[in-house]
Order: sequence, then C-alpha cells, then structure tokens
Amino acid sequence: MHPSIVSQLEALGYHIDYRPEINREQLERSIGNYQGLIVRSKTVIDRALLEETTELQFVARAGAGVDNLEEDAIRQRGIHIINAPEGNRDTLAEHMVGMLLCLLHGIFEASNSVRMGHWDREGFRGTELSGKTVGIIGCGNMGNAFAQRLSSFGCKVLGYDKYLPEVVSTIYERVPVNELYDKCDIVSLHVPLTAETRGFYNYSFFQQFKMPIILLNSARGEILPLKDLVQLIKDDIIMAVGLDVYEKEPFNQLSHNQSDTYNYLISSPSVLLSPHVAGWSNESYMRINQVLVGKIKHLKSAGLID
Repeated sequence: MHPSIVSQLEALGYHIDYRPEINREQLERSIGNYQGLIVRSKTVIDRALLEETTELQFVARAGAGVDNLEEDAIRQRGIHIINAPEGNRDTLAEHMVGMLLCLLHGIFEASNSVRMGHWDREGFRGTELSGKTVGIIGCGNMGNAFAQRLSSFGCKVLGYDKYLPEVVSTIYERVPVNELYDKCDIVSLHVPLTAETRGFYNYSFFQQFKMPIILLNSARGEILPLKDLVQLIKDDIIMAVGLDVYEKEPFNQLSHNQSDTYNYLISSPSVLLSPHVAGWSNESYMRINQVLVGKIKHLKSAGLID
C-alpha cells in the first residue's frame, strides 16, 4: 500500500497494524484482533480464515478484482466488502490504449528495428485506430474508462455486459454478444474472474467472430486459456493480442506444456505483453487509498461499522 494509507485511516480513529509481509499462518493467528482488513490480490480471505475471527467488520481489497475473497462466506457473517475500481480505472484505460496503438502501428517492433540500425519505413506502415469497431466485454468501471478514451479516437464502440442490461451509455452502443461477432475489429475483456467466466473466453468463443480481430485482456488471465489463444493466433482468428494478465503469474512455476505455450506468446511478433501493471501507476497507487478510505468513512458515518 502507498504509505499514506496509515495517516488517512488514523484520521478516522483506527489503530493501524501495517504488515505487508504477513503470511497465511501469521494472519490466522492475528486476524481475531482486527475489525478491518485491507488486502491486495495475493491474500486469500476464505471461510477457513474467517473461522478465526469474531470482530471483523469489513474487508477492503486494494484494487478492483475481488476473486481472492470468498464473497458468500464474508457476507454471511455480515462483513462488508469494499474494493476500489475507481482508483485505477483511468490508469488501466490509458495503458490499454497504449498497447492497442503499439499493436496497430508496430511501435515496439519499429523501435527495436531502429536500435539495430535498420530503417524500414514501408515495413512499419501503421494502421489507424480511427474508424475501427471496438467491442467492450464488461461495462463496469474499467470497460467504461477504456470506452471513453476510444471514443476520442473516432472508434465505433460496442458494449456487451450480461449483468448490466439496463445501463444506458452515451459513450458506446449497448449490443447483444452476437453483434460483437459480426462487427468487431478489436475486442477488449473487462469482466471479473468468477466461476462462470473462468476459461469462458476460449477457442469456441472467439471462433464465432466473422473476421480476424485484435484482442486485449487486462481483466484476469484465468478467463482466457492461453493454449486456446495460441491456436487462435495460429488459425488467424486473432491477428494480434495485448496481454497484461496471465493464467500463471509470474512465469516461474510453469509445467512443461505451459512453458511451450508461454514461449510461443513471448516469441510471437503479434503479441504484446506487460506484467500485470495496466492499473498500476504512481497516481493509482495513491488514489486507491483515497477511494478505500472514502468508502470506509461512508460506512462508518452510516453506523454500519465502528
């Protein structure tokens, strides 16, 4: 956490036990002392851990995704869940626009070519983002922020979200998923990791698209099986891909088959990679704190937590 979290929470009257290196065993021993927990993505809050506490009133996730929280078990105990997608949505949107522009204009490869002494202007002729049809799958904070940026480039933006059917947007057109299959040049995934979405965006899903697409994933790696992605690239169903998230993070504990898959993606010129940093900037580092503390303050003012 950015160090400002301590003073901000102390201003609300909390005593802070800041333990960024705590492990599971240590947390099990000490969780009974806490009225609130703030965690990042690698700390799992599950039913077994909750058995060790009677005082806990809220669990705050420093970021957007809450797939490391066993939500049903937490809510059954009357514990509030807080997250902060508002804190890093702008950073993520900018990062994914950058990845998309790099893919369309070959910026990364062109830079490497020039560094090696080549001057291949024709080989690096780019493709404009303007006029492209972009499908946003998942129209929450992240999808909306990305769509906002795309609209300024003159894109036609289509939004699909199974669980937000009534939302009306002036930024993009809400459509059924089959319209994405028919019309998209580019698809960007912004759905949470759930039992339903795990592995859902697979070969069968993308095989339904009528023309080769550029694919972006900054949501969760587990929603997109990478072995399927490799085959989609080989079959020219996906022409280029920008990945910020992966099934295994980091790449230091891969099976033999997984290593083959990752090595293919790493060596492919049509794949652009970043290390799960799309939502991670100097500004979002601080803003996540502000969002979380604001939501804790609201619960406290409403008398829902002490």
